[in-house]
Amino acid sequence: MSQIFDSAGNVVPVTLIRATPNVAIQVRTKEKDGYHALQIASGDRKATRIAKPQKGHFKELGNFRYVREVRLKEPTADERGASFDVSVFSEGDNVRVSGISKAKGFQGVVKRHGFHGAAGSHGVKHAHRQPGSIGGAGRAGGRVALGMRMAGRMGGVRISVRNLKIVKVDVENKILAVRGAVPGRRGTLVEIRG
Repeated sequence: MSQIFDSAGNVVPVTLIRATPNVAIQVRTKEKDGYHALQIASGDRKATRIAKPQKGHFKELGNFRYVREVRLKEPTADERGASFDVSVFSEGDNVRVSGISKAKGFQGVVKRHGFHGAAGSHGVKHAHRQPGSIGGAGRAGGRVALGMRMAGRMGGVRISVRNLKIVKVDVENKILAVRGAVPGRRGTLVEIRG
């Protein structure tokens, strides 16, 4: 993350996203595949690290690191080999950014679900961050109810942040400046939709 100044002189918090060009490697159609979609690829990878079936699929288009398929409601006019870069966005556009959130490992209920924990004194011994009762002979019939919030693995899931505004587009350096925070750590692959 960084910050830039807008035309009025106000500080705007932004996330800088390096958006390498995406190449359409396959166009799926309703007649042939049963649905409309565009298969896009990006990033560079050593040729020795790519499996032979993928090499045959990529052919002359390049050696790509990431391949994703985007479902479409209508057929697209794009052909195989079409390239998309940051110039498809313009300043002021509202976008949805999706990515994998930071993985935090196994966490307790205070961090994972925001439980406030027990008191610091007044007879509380060794139970300051424990979850408390998880069931009983009441409505659950002596079992733990489904959906009970407990300790467990936290983060590492797909998250979408909507209505983020594009503040600046740097076509020469392939950088987008998006107002606010986006999911994931540095180097995470994110998906930006208009």
